[in-house]
Amino acid sequence: MTGGESAGRRAWAPLLAVCAGYFMVILDVTVINVAVPVIGRELSASLTGIQWTTDGYTLVFAGFLLTGGALGDRLGNRLVFCLGVGVFTAASAACALAPNALFLVVARLVEGLGAALIVPGSLALLQQAYPAPAARARAFGLWGSMAGIAASAGPLLGGLLVSTVGWRWVFLVNLPVGAACLALTLRHVARSPRHPARVMDWPAQCAVVAAVALLTAALNEAGRRGWSDPAVLAGIGLAVLAAAAFGVRERLARTPVLPLALLRTRAIVGGAAIGLLFNFAFYGMVFTASLGFQQQRGYSAVATGLALFPAVAMTTFASVLSGRLTRRTGDRPLVVAGMLTAAVGLAGWAAAGPDPAYALLVAPMMAAGFGTSFALTGTTTTVMSAAPPGYSGTASALFNTTRQLGSATAVALGGSLLATATDPATGLRVSMAVGALAYLVAAGLARLCVPPPRQG
Repeated sequence: MTGGESAGRRAWAPLLAVCAGYFMVILDVTVINVAVPVIGRELSASLTGIQWTTDGYTLVFAGFLLTGGALGDRLGNRLVFCLGVGVFTAASAACALAPNALFLVVARLVEGLGAALIVPGSLALLQQAYPAPAARARAFGLWGSMAGIAASAGPLLGGLLVSTVGWRWVFLVNLPVGAACLALTLRHVARSPRHPARVMDWPAQCAVVAAVALLTAALNEAGRRGWSDPAVLAGIGLAVLAAAAFGVRERLARTPVLPLALLRTRAIVGGAAIGLLFNFAFYGMVFTASLGFQQQRGYSAVATGLALFPAVAMTTFASVLSGRLTRRTGDRPLVVAGMLTAAVGLAGWAAAGPDPAYALLVAPMMAAGFGTSFALTGTTTTVMSAAPPGYSGTASALFNTTRQLGSATAVALGGSLLATATDPATGLRVSMAVGALAYLVAAGLARLCVPPPRQG
């Protein structure tokens, strides 16, 4: 092996390590959906127990992201990232060995905690490992494509595993990936700066965890019970109260969880809002399309995964292309163009008629996958570049928290539209039209919040 080849492999190692961890986290959001019926039968789980195997992970993951980001900034992002990978991998092993439903639910909650420690540090580590703007843009682009690939491939992989080797392998596949991720990180990712003097404001952390978790829970239930259900309204009300308590505490705290320097920065707040909107639109498309393919067209879980493949295939291509173009164009044109492309795609699906042939849906799915991933690179770069020194983990956590809330809202609204429409096809088309509108709003925000290209 030549010195250049060795250096090239070392240059790719941090990206591979971080993307492996992120891929595991997002895959576990969707891969279990196909396995849930089998798990319920084999473990004699109640309906509530089955729901908590999926929702519990999402609640803890979304709720503790800001805590994970704050811990990374204080203790070092590499340390917290590695801790998260270790917790996530051990919890995956526990899920695979679960003797009953309660054990599985608790293990899934711990998995969600590990995920919340992994994700904020992943972006901060990439920013640290690739200081050059061009290399950083490529790294952020590939990191972002992992989400689309993992989310869309989850049903396909889950279906293959459940139908061949059994549901426990849905969790066992995380073990070698987690071990490789940990080894690569410890060997090839440099230690991160620490800020031990920064005090953790635990009352504020508890308030934000409660607010995000309650809101996520309410959104999950809204998709099943309806938006007027007392439990849903109570959850939203309690989330608002927790958010208000968080705001009051932030005004009093000497070291706030979200410093005003972050919340006053147009690029960070606008980038977080754009992330919420494009996650809402893309994962709403994936969720409603998955249900449509299975319920209306009679596709199996594996066939549904294959049907969604056009959207998945475009994410990696778009991320690589945007990483190359950003040096010439800057981030704003790419984000705007990506959102407009995705909007055209979902608008085309909505206009395709009540029962379009699958071939007519390939281009809309490709446009949504391409546009979302094309815009994600620039949005991520915008948020992370605007983060003050020492707050990269917190900025990453804010960005990913809003994205998770966008995904949860999409599932809730998509489920409601499909359930309340005069027929499922109409609900699906309305969902696609709402997603197209979200993309258009994100394009407008990008014009206002993403910095223009540098002149000269």
